[in-house]
Amino acid sequence: MRIAIDAMGGDYAPREIVRGAWEAYQESGQQIVLVGDRDILTNELKQLGDNCTGLEIVHADEVIAMDDAPAVAVRRKKNSSLVKAAELVRDGHASAMVSAGSTGATMAAALLRLGRIPGIARPAVASVMPTEDGVTLLLDVGANVDCKPKHLVQFAVMGSLYAHKILGIEVPLVGLLNVGEESTKGNELTQEAYLLLREAPIHFYGNVEGRDIYKGTVDVVVCDGFVGNVVLKTSEGLANVLMKMIGQAMRQSSLAKIGATLTLPSLKKLGKRLNYSEYGGAPLLGINGVVIVCHGSSKSLAIKNAVYRARESVQNGLISAISDSLNIIEHEVG
Repeated sequence: MRIAIDAMGGDYAPREIVRGAWEAYQESGQQIVLVGDRDILTNELKQLGDNCTGLEIVHADEVIAMDDAPAVAVRRKKNSSLVKAAELVRDGHASAMVSAGSTGATMAAALLRLGRIPGIARPAVASVMPTEDGVTLLLDVGANVDCKPKHLVQFAVMGSLYAHKILGIEVPLVGLLNVGEESTKGNELTQEAYLLLREAPIHFYGNVEGRDIYKGTVDVVVCDGFVGNVVLKTSEGLANVLMKMIGQAMRQSSLAKIGATLTLPSLKKLGKRLNYSEYGGAPLLGINGVVIVCHGSSKSLAIKNAVYRARESVQNGLISAISDSLNIIEHEVG
């Protein structure tokens, strides 16, 4: 199995992307294809040492920038690192792809080069959120700002399969994000989706509120991409502010500093749980191939973990599992 990485995408590309790939290879022996400018990537690898034989380079002399119009850039920059990575998966030269570049462009490249799993109307980006005792999978977090009820049903089924096969949850419980727990709450989208989700081939809990995401009330939370992206960005901002506030409070007095020393191991564990890098990247579910979308500011740790997440998805047959479930979805919800 080989995993293709868009080595030129992201705020810290190519150095951190290459380092993350190198770390994944050193730890696990995972075969990786770095896609990007050959001279630049060769130079980055030389700085890491001689033991890089498992890292192959495929040359691509164009880069899709964060501010490029996604669909236009994918069509015009056919020799970009992002497009070439998707083509490696399409042509069977790689089993999965990872990118920290533009999410919109990654989705456009995946759709145009790999296509959707037959029967899937909309792909969805799924993000792992930390909870009191584990994690909750939230989707969609930005791929589709406007959704229909049937799209949320497909998100629920794909999210449930991902939670089972990749997160190891035996019987994932699925909730619909809403403004209240009662079945009559919400807008037209959530009210109609609720009725369909009750009949879907999942373990449907019912409506959940925002606080339930972090309580771990359910294993999978479904919403449209507009709401999901707001939740995700708010959560990231809140986590950063809380860690900074804790740090400031512990430096305010000598007594606080002593207390900080005693609680440092626990604080490090907390910081690790709140760090998105620990979860690698977000899978783009519904694409006919394994695609992992990383945070734009991903560094080596996030890239390394994204490689592992991609490998797990391939090894556990995620794409075929989603495809096999579609007949059930269509039969149950139309």
